[in-house]
Amino acid sequence: MLTINLFNGLVYGALLIVMSSGLALIYGLRRVVNFAHGALYMLGAYLGYSVAQHSNFWVALLVAPAIMAVVGVLLDRYGFRLLQDREPLNVMLVTFGLLLILEDLVVFVWGKANLSLFTPELLNFSFNLLGNEVPAYRIGVIAVGAAVALGLTLWLRFSRVGLFVRAASTDPVTTSMQGVNTDALSAAVVGLGSALAGLAGVVAGPFLSLSPHMSSDVLIDSFVVVVIGGLGSLAGAFIAALLLGMMQAVGAVYLPEVSVLLPFIFMIAILVWKPSGLAGSRT
Repeated sequence: MLTINLFNGLVYGALLIVMSSGLALIYGLRRVVNFAHGALYMLGAYLGYSVAQHSNFWVALLVAPAIMAVVGVLLDRYGFRLLQDREPLNVMLVTFGLLLILEDLVVFVWGKANLSLFTPELLNFSFNLLGNEVPAYRIGVIAVGAAVALGLTLWLRFSRVGLFVRAASTDPVTTSMQGVNTDALSAAVVGLGSALAGLAGVVAGPFLSLSPHMSSDVLIDSFVVVVIGGLGSLAGAFIAALLLGMMQAVGAVYLPEVSVLLPFIFMIAILVWKPSGLAGSRT
């Protein structure tokens, strides 16, 4: 039982890496607490479901994040950019309103019934893990999380655009004075973050049911991950996502009565010990 739960915790941690990395990227550059991020995850899952019905899972895995990237660029252009000089509370209320609008849109288009993506044939089998049968698809989820973590790390550290993103996250005014188009950069980052949310939704489809309210749980966990890791810190988000997944897995076995509270207890402890988060900067 513990082996299976640890494995499932690793799977959920990998999913949180994909989801929370987009949230961390958007906050790091735009300084926006994006409550609509969970709705982008949900919309990506439903788009992936529709695409898969007309083609296959692998096409959905490409098309849904691409559509969500366009949605993210539009969200930045006609949302975050217009609100960048407003009070943070106003931006939070706008993104929360967008969350409600997208939930109603999903109900209007796809209905209220729970849906599920079919597991792709390539990964539709089980294998033995220390005497337990586990679905091979979940190894695929772990691989996606690892690929996203590695890809984002290499992109931010070694690409020219990644250098601009890190600079703009630290000091957008000086970066703009150096000739970097920070508005275009922000649109690209919000588009990438939205694409990652959509990717997480498609990846979650075969093992989590799709519903108009599926955004709530993963959004809360993603915010907990970003806060524990340090606001705007990708490395911190990666570490915190895996810790949170494992904590929930172990808690479900040994502390089932309070397992739901463990992430919040851990978050409070981290904030008391290190208010900037595991990898955040005190500045």
